[in-house]
Amino acid sequence: MIALGIVPLWAAVILVQAEAPIPDVASFLKVVQSHQHEMDSIRENYTFHRMRKVEQVDSNGTVKGTETFEREVFFVNGRQIGRLVKRNGVALSAHDAKSEDERLRKQVERVMKAPVQQGGRNGLVAAILSATKTSNPRRIVQNGRSTLAYDFAGDPAAKLVNPNDLQKAAKKMSGSIWFDEMDRQVARVEIHLAENLNIGGGLLASFHKGSTMVLEQSPVGQGLWMQTANEQYVDIRVVVKSIRERVRVEDRDFKRFDVETLHTVGAPVH
Repeated sequence: MIALGIVPLWAAVILVQAEAPIPDVASFLKVVQSHQHEMDSIRENYTFHRMRKVEQVDSNGTVKGTETFEREVFFVNGRQIGRLVKRNGVALSAHDAKSEDERLRKQVERVMKAPVQQGGRNGLVAAILSATKTSNPRRIVQNGRSTLAYDFAGDPAAKLVNPNDLQKAAKKMSGSIWFDEMDRQVARVEIHLAENLNIGGGLLASFHKGSTMVLEQSPVGQGLWMQTANEQYVDIRVVVKSIRERVRVEDRDFKRFDVETLHTVGAPVH
């Protein structure tokens, strides 16, 4: 038994959690998913800015070209909607801004008529876990918070029921997953492609071994976590063209807005 004494509340919580058994990853994921509907509803009330930097690189990793995009992003029926506001650091021209607003209006109208999409990051994690084996369960303190971490590796023998493309691909992936224990949210996902992956038997695309993705989420309020960073290195051959890209996405400036305003203006009001 740990003697708590006089310690900050957050530290006392971590000490108590440290004594608890580490749950099975599948069991904990069910806990995470059980309150996801509530989190999806809260997420609809947030808007943020997304900065996306795309670097084209050669086989040696030398950067050949760079593009940047800044968007205002919000959610409608569980789907992300993004309005482009800058390209390569330059604001859109009046003509391009008008075209973007019209595109956005049509997209919002279409999405509002569609069924609500649920799952988000948890859907990605669930798909990966269904086709992999986990190992090395551990509890760590990350950013002052109790965090559950698990490693995973593709399981070629995994029996999949009605498998989707992601589940099939996950059999060739490895990496790690972190969950925030108190808020029951995915905090970080690292994915590495351990083998070459052919889409459409290689006729549509071939992702090469070594492609990676790292996703990070952070708390923004009300127990809700949102993506704050997304880094990818993709080595892919699409039809007859080879593409090597490093992509860095940063989400920031999270603000609340009333989703009902979308009915009249088609975009969040700040």
